[in-house]
Amino acid sequence: MDKSDISFEEYYEDVLRFLRGLSRDEYLAEELTQETFYRAMKSIHSFRGDSDLRIWLCSIAKNLFYTYQRKQQRTGAGELLEDYESDKKMLIQIIEDKETARQLHRILHDLKEPYKEIFSLRIFGELSFKEIAELFHKSEHWACVTYHRAKEMIRKGLQG
Repeated sequence: MDKSDISFEEYYEDVLRFLRGLSRDEYLAEELTQETFYRAMKSIHSFRGDSDLRIWLCSIAKNLFYTYQRKQQRTGAGELLEDYESDKKMLIQIIEDKETARQLHRILHDLKEPYKEIFSLRIFGELSFKEIAELFHKSEHWACVTYHRAKEMIRKGLQG
């Protein structure tokens, strides 16, 4: 099956309803629905076609939801604070090395929105995920996920 065969509009509501039922959270359901379609597009080549595409999409959605739940259970407020503090320490170490600092600035400059702004608001502006979410009129989960994706993009850029 080709990526162009997936009709986002055709399956979006079904996956969203499924995730709303699991999560009982409108914003989380929307975020996970978007992530479901992103993952499906990346791995459409692995879809064998021996089941309905809707079932395959819902199984991706279910796995994302359960992964999210497990992560939430492991991550308490204290751990988020520790993560933030370690990110700040790492950034300070990077900035102290001029060449790495230049590389970081290049990576930040090339980072697409909203990743660039979310990362800057979190690290340089020292805003909480809740405050960032309010600025963007999104969920706290969205702010957290976007920040961690930005951080991963930066990490990969610094490594290679």
